[in-house]
Amino acid sequence: MNPPISPKPEWRSLLDEMAIIATNEYRSIVFQEPRFVEYFRLATPELEYGRMNIGSRPSKRKPSGGIESLRAIPWIFAWTQTRFHLPVWLGFGAAFKHVIAKDIRNLHTLREMYNGWPFFRVTIDLIEMVFTKGNPGIAFLYDKLLVSSELLPFGAQLRENYEETKHLLLQVAGHKDLLEGDPYLKQRLRLRDPYITTLNVCQAYTLKRIRDPGYHVTARPHLLKETDESIKSAAELVKLNPTSEYGPGLEDTLIITRKVIAAGLQNTG
Repeated sequence: MNPPISPKPEWRSLLDEMAIIATNEYRSIVFQEPRFVEYFRLATPELEYGRMNIGSRPSKRKPSGGIESLRAIPWIFAWTQTRFHLPVWLGFGAAFKHVIAKDIRNLHTLREMYNGWPFFRVTIDLIEMVFTKGNPGIAFLYDKLLVSSELLPFGAQLRENYEETKHLLLQVAGHKDLLEGDPYLKQRLRLRDPYITTLNVCQAYTLKRIRDPGYHVTARPHLLKETDESIKSAAELVKLNPTSEYGPGLEDTLIITRKVIAAGLQNTG
């Protein structure tokens, strides 16, 4: 097997320039945007999972620390649960936009890099795969239920960034749709999606009930008879976890949805 052709110097130079732009945008939002920390803690299950002691180590290096004190897995995990995957794509859109606006010929160069540089291609393909698993509509549901009205515009701004980044990524890869080059994986993810989405909805409403004990979800009349027996069974299961600090069954529901969403997405778990 022959080694891949070495990347052209201009490819390396362009990627170096993009790395600076991407890093600057990432830091400007995650570390310098004053609304970010509060938004992150409201829009994701990070706080609840941190209190549950689920992992082998504490989720934070310092209990009183901010974003910088989070360990890598809880940071990625929280965004994966809401299907937004922000740490994966944030910065790429700004980098693509910058180099293309600087010289439209750079779009052709980026496509050359994708087709001729395995490192660059694998990077783009991985981000494309994560976008396929993402769902900004689900992220919006978490925002709608859990985020304060003052922070909703910030969430909308991030989702616009998500969509713009996805569009630019497809342009660079020369694809009309996500995972166009891997129909087998695309079909597997498509088959899982309805089940994961249902669990996302369940998790979002569970978080709402944990954070707002006065909030109640009323079942539609035609569903009450169908769920009566399952409610009795659930009541027995709730008795197995009498020490939970949350309302009956809520902690168990949160743990179960966490595990299954992670297993379905297969990025963290």
